[in-house]
This record gives sequence, structure tokens and C-alpha cells, in this order.
Amino acid sequence: MQKPGQAVDFALKETYPKIGAGAVTGDKLSCTYDLVEQMQYLYVRVVKAKDLPSKDVTGGVDPYVEVKLGNYKGITKHFEKKSNPEWNQCFAFSKDRIQASVLEVVVKDKDVVVDDFVGRVWFDLNEIPKRVPPDSPLAPQWYRLETRKGEKAKGELMLAVWMGTQADEAFPDSWHSDAAMVGTESVANIRSKVYLSPKLWYVRVNVIEAQDLVPGDKTRYPEVYVKANLGHQILRTRVSQIKTINPMWNEDLMFVAAEPFEEPLVLTVEDRVGPNKDETLGRCLIPLHQVQRRLDHKPVNTRWFNLEKHIGAEGEKKETKFASRIHLRVCLDGGYHVLDESTHYSSDLRPTAKQLWKPSIGILEVGIISAQGLMPMKTRDGRGTTDAYCVAKYGQKWIRTRTIADSFAPKWNEQYTWEVFDLSTVITVGVFDNGHLHGGGDKSGGTKDSRIGKVRIRLSTLESDRVYTHSYPLLVLHNSGVKKTGEVQLAVRFTSSSFINMMYLYSQPLLPKMHYIHPLSVIQLDNLRHQATQIVSMRLSRAEPALRKEVVEYMLDVDSHMWSMRRSKANFFRIMKVLGGLIAFGRWFDQICNWKNPITTILIHILFIILVLYPELILPTIFLYLFLIGIWNFRWRPRHPPHMDTRLSHADAAHPDELDEEFDSFPTSRSSDIVKMRYDRLRSIGGRVQTVVGDLATQGERFQSLLSWRDPRATTLFVTFCLVAAIVLYVTPFQVVCLLSGFYVLRHPRFRHKLPSVPINFFRRLPARSDSML
Repeated sequence: MQKPGQAVDFALKETYPKIGAGAVTGDKLSCTYDLVEQMQYLYVRVVKAKDLPSKDVTGGVDPYVEVKLGNYKGITKHFEKKSNPEWNQCFAFSKDRIQASVLEVVVKDKDVVVDDFVGRVWFDLNEIPKRVPPDSPLAPQWYRLETRKGEKAKGELMLAVWMGTQADEAFPDSWHSDAAMVGTESVANIRSKVYLSPKLWYVRVNVIEAQDLVPGDKTRYPEVYVKANLGHQILRTRVSQIKTINPMWNEDLMFVAAEPFEEPLVLTVEDRVGPNKDETLGRCLIPLHQVQRRLDHKPVNTRWFNLEKHIGAEGEKKETKFASRIHLRVCLDGGYHVLDESTHYSSDLRPTAKQLWKPSIGILEVGIISAQGLMPMKTRDGRGTTDAYCVAKYGQKWIRTRTIADSFAPKWNEQYTWEVFDLSTVITVGVFDNGHLHGGGDKSGGTKDSRIGKVRIRLSTLESDRVYTHSYPLLVLHNSGVKKTGEVQLAVRFTSSSFINMMYLYSQPLLPKMHYIHPLSVIQLDNLRHQATQIVSMRLSRAEPALRKEVVEYMLDVDSHMWSMRRSKANFFRIMKVLGGLIAFGRWFDQICNWKNPITTILIHILFIILVLYPELILPTIFLYLFLIGIWNFRWRPRHPPHMDTRLSHADAAHPDELDEEFDSFPTSRSSDIVKMRYDRLRSIGGRVQTVVGDLATQGERFQSLLSWRDPRATTLFVTFCLVAAIVLYVTPFQVVCLLSGFYVLRHPRFRHKLPSVPINFFRRLPARSDSML
């Protein structure tokens, strides 16, 4: 799996995990979770107790249950003064870590000094039944409590005990022995969870005009504009050119809003009475749930809204309605896809309105198996440690695996499924270190979850129904350079539900049609994407357990638009690689023209004569040639998904100062000397770019000056040449002209000389507008 020139450490590795995919038992697959390794767990569900004896002097009992298996101990919550408590808590013990032969479930009475023993139930592990879904859950049973000596005690405990796998429905909500060291207040932060991104809408506000405004100073012409506010988003129209009390704008303002709509749209009409001094002439408030939704480009009806003015009197606010009003066209645009990811690796391309969705074309299944060789991300008790979890994002569905505490080689073995609507999409899988297991809770301003690395897989690079099992390098760019922080092992399978629909998609536009009928500008899209990512990260950070802001922003590549010298170099070399084929063809043709290999040149002459005499063969020959190249390349087609490439990204050869600049905040936080040096460097790069752009403009202007009579002698020569050429070409067959031109280009080196040709000399002497530049 190693690419040429790719360091071994950063290479993709094919793996062979013991998963059920492809294994057949009888007539069906071995299990539903066939992309992950089966993990055996001992499940203990503590339901309730009854008739517990009193232990306190007060005559009550404060019961809780302790589930003990060797060195592992799980504890339920305790109740005060309750002899018939109900817990309904489940505990899961990993079979790989079980070293005991007996499971002990003890009921205790919480006390100030030492907790009293109430009774216990014990099980021999060899006699515990196995359960495999889709079998029904094991029914809990009542067990008589025993004393330490094995005698009957007062009270009964309802339990269910069974051996199962991570496919069990009790698995996500169970207390895990893997997290035995985690405090009870932090257990919510380690569980696996599925999240849904909020449904995002573009809000289009067409500000048309206002009427009967009442400015404070009636002796001057008002300079009126409209300020629109939706949550933290603020946009302004330009100042109206009609400086009266009936201004007009006819200007569109675009916002992003998420369901459920929490903030109203507030429009304020303001008069610029002086520098940095504005007077509010009126405002109106529009709840978004009352706004019309449109699915296509047909304009919605306009509406007049009354403007209200707030007047403060003796500390109270009262609203006074008057004749001023504003003319608006407001709608929720459901025909667009709200971009919250970089367009280069979007995971969803569907429009907002569900009525416009096409049927799905297949299913994507991802098994998050394990990670190896993770780096210590923090220090605990004087030693390095990592509490790793994975996040995967595709479409509107985010998943988060459970956190495996204190392990550099965690095993998750969790499998998730997504519906696929478009193959030209990317799934992103990120690995993070949980910084909220010990006293962190959900307090704002606490430690952040550190990024360990991420993987992107483009679905169009996957073959249908094939299981890809690979270990992907986790790479993170730091100020000091690129670092490998470990590897994550994934199993990925795309299953197509409709081959015809899947192939038909390749003829369809990438984005919904509204993006082409009423396109948004690049600046608008950038601003709207920024607002969308802020809304998504804010909503997901309010979930339980929270998907934190830094995690969401890393998964959505919020900073991908920022300037980076390293990325600029990488993109330049990508362009050069794309143009490499044309450059190679130019060199090959130059060798043909210079008769480096006479046999090849003669064959090219013969092919050229055939194509000129039979021009109808040109297009079939080109397409046949492309077909043969495609068939030839099929033997060396990629057999694995793409992964993060350090050489392509120029991450392995980046200068430390370039990386420091890339990780600098915006605005900069560096010293003035460093900023000055970087500014000068940027000026020198800009100077080179400016020179190249100027040269391109010069060549274009020379073409224009052929007929512009800027150089009268040159234009006279060119016009005369055009007349002669027209007469000659009218009387000479076109095939003869082609043959003569071709033979001239392919002439032998003894008929060539090293000086530039006459046409090139003529072209270089033409004037350009560079002389008129200051």
C-alpha cells in the first residue's frame, strides 16, 4: 500500500481483522455486526430489590448494589430510606479482562463510616447463558439474598445475567469495566452516541423600499440603510441613493438559520447622521416560523411591515406604532444545499427541503475496529495517557464511539450505517482524546478534547460490495512539523441498492439546481459557510454527551480557507503535475520534429497523411486511443482508498516558520519583527505572481493590437497577409494546406535554424498596454 516516495511510517496498510464479513453460517451472515471483531461481554442488569431489612438505628435502609468481578467493581446509585428500590442499571464486563470465575452481586446499606452488608447473590461464570441478537432479551429473575456464610437472608434482588457481544442493545447504555477508573459524574462523557446536525436553511431577505420615514433632523437629506440581524449574524444594505423619506434599495441579504428556529429576524432602519453616529428610525421583528418556504426560483409574495420605534420614558419601554413601514420579500430557500463543510470534501449535497430529495442509491457501513500506537496526549499521575474516542461524520449524521480510558491501543469494535444519496461525497473519521473524564464534567472553559488525527474516504473510490480493511495513519500538523500520532483500523463497505440510479447520478449537477439558477457569490458562500459551521458546532455542543466545539470545527475543516504557505506550494505542484502530461507531450513532439528517432517520425508522417486524407477518422482515433489507455491502466488501478499524503501536502518539507505562520491566530499574535519578515516574504511572492499575470496580459494585448492599428505598420502587414491567405485558401484544397503545414512543422533539422521563426518575431514586436502603466 506504500506510494512511491511515501515514508513507511505514513503509509496505508492493509489489515486482516477477524470480522464476520463474508462468513456464512447456514443461509445467513454470521451476524449483523460483520465489519468489526466480536467482543464478548458479561452483562449484569440490576433491576430492583424488595423486602430489604432495616440496618440503621432509625429503622431504614439506604440501599445500593455492588457488582464485583475480580478486580472490577460497578456500583449503582443509592436510595435513602427505601426497602423496595428500583435501579434498572446495566453493567458490562469485557471477557478479555475477566480473571475471576465467580460473579458476586452484593446489596449494601450506605452508612457514614462503613457501609453495612445486606445480602448477596453469586453466579458461576461457566453457568451463565449466552444470548445472540435477534434473540429476545433475557427476562430478569428474582434471587433470594444470602449471607456471607451462604445462608438465606431477608430480601430479594431482581437480576438478569448473560453473556453477549457489543451488538446487544444493552451495550450503549451500560457501565463498562473498560472505564472502571472513571468517576460516576463523568460516565455520561464516555458513552457512544449518534447525533444529527440541525436542519439548516438559507434565509433570503429582499429589502425593497421604505415609506414615510420620520428622521429626527428634517432639515437634512436622510442617508438611510437597513440593518438585518438574525442571532449573531448582522448584515447591512448600502445607503439608499434616494435621499428622501421614501428610500429604495432592492437588495438581497442572506442568512443561515437552523430548526427549531430560536431567534427572530430583526430589521432596523437607520439614518447615518454623522461619522459613527446612526439614528434608529424604526424596527420590525419577524419570527422565522411564519416565513414562507420556497422550493424553486419563483419569487414569493412581497409584504409591508410596520416599523415600530422604541421610546424610553422613565426607565420603561413602550412601543408606538406610526405610519412608517418597510417593503420586504422574505423566504426560507429550501432549494439550496446549505454548505457547512468545505466544498472539496462535502458529505452531503442534498437541498434543505426534503420534498426535493432523490431516492438513496445505497448504504455505507463503517466498522471502527481499533487504534494502535497512539501517542500520550496528557499526563495523569505523573505518566502519559490517552482516553481515545472516534467521531465519524457523513451527511447529517454524526456518531461518537465510547471512550476507552487509559489505552494506547483502544478497541472500539463499533459499527455504524449511513444512507448514501451521492457517491461524490466524503466520510470523515476523526480520533480524539477525551479531556473531560476526571473532574472536567461539562464546565465551560475546561480542558479541550485534543485532536489525534483524522481520515477522509471518498465514496466514489470504493467498489460496490467490497470490504476494505485498512489501518490508516493518523497525522497531525504541529508548529514543529508533521507527526504520526498512531493508526486507526477501519472496515468500510459500500453497498449499492440501484446500479442504474448510481450511474445516472454522474450526469446530474453536483449541487441542487438553485445553485445554478440563482447562484450565490463566492464571498456570500464563504460567509454563509462560516455561519453554518458556528450554528452546527453550537447546537452539537449542547447535546449530552456534548460533541465539543473544537471537535466539530476540526471535522468540518473550519480553517481550510486561511492562508498557508505550505498549502500554496502544495497546490502549485499539484497544478504542475496536472500540466505534466502536456509538458511531456510537448517534449515528445519536439523530439519528433527534431528527428531524434527517425522511424517514429516517419510513422507519425504516415499517420498524419492518413488523418488529413480521411479527416473523419480523427475523432474515432482519439477516442480509441483514450479507450486503450483506460484499459491498459485498469491493471494498475488503485486497490485501496486514498489517505492523507504528507508528500502531496508538502507537510514533510515545510519550513518551521511557514508552519508557525499557518498556526498563527487571526489577527496575528506574533511580534512586529516576525510579522514584518512575513509581510516582506509575501510581497516578494506577490511580486512574482504580479509579473506572471502581467506577462499573460501583455500576450493578450498583443493579439488585440493585431487589428487595432496601434502599430499601423504591423497592422498593415497583418491585414495584407490575411487578404493573401484568404485568396490562397479559397483556391487551394484544405487537405493540401494541412499537408504542407504539417510537413513544414515536421521538417528535418537540416532545414531548420536556431533563430525564432518569422511569425514569432512579428508577434513579439507588437505593442502592448504595458507602456501605459505607471
